[in-house]
Amino acid sequence: MNRTTKSCCSRWLRKAAMALACGLLAALAAGCSSRAAEPEVLRVGVALYTQDDTFISTIAQELERMAREEEQTRGVRINLSVMDGRSNQTTQLDQIDSLIDRGCDALCVNIVDRTAAAVLIDKAQKAGVPLIFFNRQPVAEDMLRWEHAYYVGAKAEDGGILQGRLVLEAWQLDPALDRNGDGVLQYVMLEGEPGHQDAMLRTEYAVKTLTDAGVAVEKLASDTANWKRGQAMAKAQQWLDSGMEDSIEVVFANNDDMALGAIDAFKQAEARLPLVVGVDATAPALEAVEAGELYGTVRNDGAGIARSMLDLVLALAEGADPAEAVELEDGHYVWLPYRTVTARDLQQETG
Repeated sequence: MNRTTKSCCSRWLRKAAMALACGLLAALAAGCSSRAAEPEVLRVGVALYTQDDTFISTIAQELERMAREEEQTRGVRINLSVMDGRSNQTTQLDQIDSLIDRGCDALCVNIVDRTAAAVLIDKAQKAGVPLIFFNRQPVAEDMLRWEHAYYVGAKAEDGGILQGRLVLEAWQLDPALDRNGDGVLQYVMLEGEPGHQDAMLRTEYAVKTLTDAGVAVEKLASDTANWKRGQAMAKAQQWLDSGMEDSIEVVFANNDDMALGAIDAFKQAEARLPLVVGVDATAPALEAVEAGELYGTVRNDGAGIARSMLDLVLALAEGADPAEAVELEDGHYVWLPYRTVTARDLQQETG
């Protein structure tokens, strides 16, 4: 264990030692009573950009479930304080201050605005509280500000590549996908937030995968829907109202909620569904895949993100080398793999 790790974890270790000492003294004062000391509490602050996001709320639920399981095998209580940033960075900064003031031993942050990461890292470093970003990757320069700033997630470009491969496979196998027979894939794109790294990279690499494979493409329209199902439905309705109903062959969506919103619009208009692909493999999306409405999605490992964050938190709290608990790249990054999911994959999983 290096000196920085010792300093970062010293507060939690001091609390554990004090609790143990107090428990021993209490036992002696009571005539060596057999009653065990109360378990130490590990306080973890969890700041979400919004709890309305299906995938993000799933990660929080997984983290809570895994924390309860860990309590059964370790002599420690894990207290999770989950905060909803409501898509407002100022609100989230105030919440981080509150979590630090409460004495949290670690922070897991799904940041609202990735360009604000430096401020959060400086706050955490000053307080000596390890900071784990997840699913929204800060810029690399900010991650280098402190040894105990970490990121857990998947590489956004990989998600775009796999989404593009889903469409490429369908285009090559099903001639009927080319509705007008012109040999050109006409598509629309539903993007996440403007300037969001995942949105930009998923968008770029999904289309690049097709063009690199020699597929001629034509973008009919694109718009941001901020990861929201309702906003995506409204955008798709506008496209249908403008007369694109018979022209759209593929709908790319940067996440599943937006893909489902597009499907909602086509179903409400009683229009023929184009091929629709998403990212995340949320439970509602998998139901749509099974129903044949969503062609496929790219599984973003929410459970893996939760597991990696908890393993990091526990290792740091115990004064262990975090690289022994998780596979760290460049000392800061835990990268989790994406994988595609279609109806065929679901059938294979269920046997």
